[in-house]
Amino acid sequence: MRTVDEQLSRILDSAVRPAPVRVAISDAQGLRSAEEVIAARPLPVFDQAAIDGYAVRSVDVAGAGESEPATVPVVGEIAAGSRQPLRLQPGQAVRVAAGAPLPTLADAVAPLGWTDGGSARLQVHRGVPSAGFVRRVGEDVQPGDVAVRDGATVGAVQVAMLAAAGRDKLLVHPRPRVSVVSVGDELVEVSRSASAGQVADVCSHALTAAAREAGAETNRSRTVGGNAGEIRAAVEDLLPASEIVVVCGAAGGAAGAEAKAGLADLGGIDDTRVSMHPGSAQAYGRLGQDAVPVFLFPSHPSTALILFEVFTRPLIRLALGLEPQRRPIGARLTSPLTSPAGRRSYIPSRLLREEAGGGYLAQPLGASGTHLLAVLAEVNALAVVPEAVTELTVGEQVELLPRGRG
Repeated sequence: MRTVDEQLSRILDSAVRPAPVRVAISDAQGLRSAEEVIAARPLPVFDQAAIDGYAVRSVDVAGAGESEPATVPVVGEIAAGSRQPLRLQPGQAVRVAAGAPLPTLADAVAPLGWTDGGSARLQVHRGVPSAGFVRRVGEDVQPGDVAVRDGATVGAVQVAMLAAAGRDKLLVHPRPRVSVVSVGDELVEVSRSASAGQVADVCSHALTAAAREAGAETNRSRTVGGNAGEIRAAVEDLLPASEIVVVCGAAGGAAGAEAKAGLADLGGIDDTRVSMHPGSAQAYGRLGQDAVPVFLFPSHPSTALILFEVFTRPLIRLALGLEPQRRPIGARLTSPLTSPAGRRSYIPSRLLREEAGGGYLAQPLGASGTHLLAVLAEVNALAVVPEAVTELTVGEQVELLPRGRG
């Protein structure tokens, strides 16, 4: 037996992170930046009105009120996007739209609702302080400021910052390509009715969805028969277009032996058992000329999904430029747990917030049958029971490995 930590270390030590690629900012969302972007120009690039109203000198409307409004002539109008320079003289006002450049000498904007809306002469019913309702040049971003940090996940705000900084492309860590294939003579596609002795291929759909949820670009291949030749041909076809390959139904027993034989001359598969429950029967290798990581998992989707969380998701996270392991969460058990001696157990659980105290509770859902797929529908974490522990009682602390996106 190999420990979980030893197996994970072997997998991560052999990982190769895909080289960063430059993509359009519209395609960068959800990826991590592989460069630091420095703003080359200010934002805003000119003094502009923050609201529809009238550009004025603040001193000309100081002290204005409802009973004694300030009255000034309106000498023009500036629309957003205007390129015509306009100079304001003392004691004048110019109608401006939100986003319009301020005329020279204007240092404030009187909101439309604070005025009578005059077109020739304007009454302003409230004084406006200097810089009131004005977006000053560079007040958001100055040249030399960091627009997007190296390693930042690109979201809507980062895309906006890049656009404002004049960047239409960004260097990012690309999504790793994960291919999934199911092995088994008994398998049929889910769109077909299963005859006696046949079962629908659920596992490849589940693992493809899990890989996509983890941030990968995915490819679900057709099902293949369980003999060495078919397994080899299917995996060999997937290697050139994949950073990771996951094979369902090829761990342990006759299927595992066929897979190991078929993949032997592509680089070899290590099928040493791992001291964990469930999923001790699994295999891993780096195959093909590019040494692509290849996982061999059991056919049952609930066990395969647990193995994915423990071993495959960390490899995807590493490829995306993230820390491989998500931070575990400590929680108090709501019911007792038992675990096989010498094995690290991963028990489907629900992570809950305590009503009082602000801590977390762990509600085990799969202790009586970790093979049950229906259990995983209610699960958002895996309770991790160490190898040296065989029993945990209500109220004891347990570590939870969060499941789900990212």
